[in-house]
Amino acid sequence: MKIAFDYQIFSQQAYGGISRYYQNLAIELLQLEQEVSIFAGLHCNNYLTSLPGDIINGYKLSKYPPKTGKLFQFANHYFTDYQMKSWRPQIIHETYFSNFTPSWQGPPRIVTVYDMIHELFPHELKKKDAISQRKKNACENADHIISISNNTKKDLVECFGVSPEKITVIHLAANTYPKHNLNLIKFNLIKPFLLYVGTRKGYKNFNQLLRALSKSQKLINDFDIVAFGGGTFTLDETNLINSLGFKEDQVKQIGGNDSLLVSLYKEATAFVYPSLYEGFGIPPLEAMAYECPVISSNTSSLPEVVGEAGEYFNPEEIESIKLSIENVVYSPSRIMDLKLKGLERVDNFSWKKCSQETLKVYMKLIT
Repeated sequence: MKIAFDYQIFSQQAYGGISRYYQNLAIELLQLEQEVSIFAGLHCNNYLTSLPGDIINGYKLSKYPPKTGKLFQFANHYFTDYQMKSWRPQIIHETYFSNFTPSWQGPPRIVTVYDMIHELFPHELKKKDAISQRKKNACENADHIISISNNTKKDLVECFGVSPEKITVIHLAANTYPKHNLNLIKFNLIKPFLLYVGTRKGYKNFNQLLRALSKSQKLINDFDIVAFGGGTFTLDETNLINSLGFKEDQVKQIGGNDSLLVSLYKEATAFVYPSLYEGFGIPPLEAMAYECPVISSNTSSLPEVVGEAGEYFNPEEIESIKLSIENVVYSPSRIMDLKLKGLERVDNFSWKKCSQETLKVYMKLIT
């Protein structure tokens, strides 16, 4: 089958979860002996360099010149649209939510929806953010929709009125990376630590986690907190940390590559995920893959991903968060139980399985 991925996400992300999804999907579809072509145009994505060069139609720039993003999007749309039409694919998988209407009536089009954050948390976004309308248009124009969780499918139906029959749920997977030789002293990680991963604003609920930890003097005495990624702490975050009574340098922000993150998963006493909403939730899946006990919110798609391999809490209740963390970190038997269940659980998710199920959707649309 001739499968085309369009340019969109590759011109928006140098790195990121969505472009990594398509990188993995392309790799696995090639393994399934499918003919894949990525019409990337003039792009900035680093993952495409790991793919065979003959499937990439485009040229990588280190970055776009200032204030030219919209111009490149416009040029990429019309140029790659012409390229795709000449290649004559049997399926087009749109990699994000387009501003443009296709200039030709070609093969069936697929769009993947990752979450409904823009619809459920609009107050946390820029006032002029147009993603929600673009997403809605893309869902209306697509021949079929892939949702990365049952929870996101439910939200799609409720928010946009999409027919459930138009949506297929296909779960994602976690990538595996080599372990970094972590120098604990370099990061001043002397005490055991709890790990948080990702951005920290708004619905991610990081501040609520800090408040919950501060209510347990025992946790403050026994553990540091490491926030991986998300950029350095803001002034507001630093002021909150200080006001909650944490010791100097007890709450640390660490940035780095994927292999360093693997080492943190391996060394952490537990991974804590207080998010109010996730379309899927890759970090808990990664934590399970690297034998890090998962302590998680009981909201949105997280129970769907973590299953019985997590200790759950209500992310809106400080006492619930605190008790769940204490229930795990002070119980060697519970730690071992979660590690074993996590390894079993993560076997349910693989990029091979994701690609096989995606191919089935493609096949149904062309038969």
